Amino acid sequence: MDAREYLEILHVAERLKDTPRHCTTTKGRTESVAEHSWRISLMAFLLRHEFKDLDINKVVDMCLDKLEALIQHNESPLNTWSENEFELNKTYAFDTVAFSSWLTELRKSILEDTLKKIETES
Repeated sequence: MDAREYLEILHVAERLKDTPRHCTTTKGRTESVAEHSWRISLMAFLLRHEFKDLDINKVVDMCLDKLEALIQHNESPLNTWSENEFELNKTYAFDTVAFSSWLTELRKSILEDTLKKIETES
């Protein structure tokens, strides 16, 4: 990749700062795709030593399509959840993390947070 191609990718990525997602922040503000992507990158970066034998791309993919969204839902106000998210936050991604005992424990902890949130905020 040359310098111009690199800059073009960064220019496209910059537009993600103004692209909203469905999820909200802890304070109820709609988050941007860029904020979501930043946290995904942080998750993958922090997990890189945990999965030395795995393809980090698989870890990044798992963090993108699954766990970060669940964590974000647990952090956002319950009144911002759509109806189907109550069930999804309880069941989603267990099959995805089954290859790793560490990630399975993380998913269980996310579920504990979900159940506690629903119980205390309902």
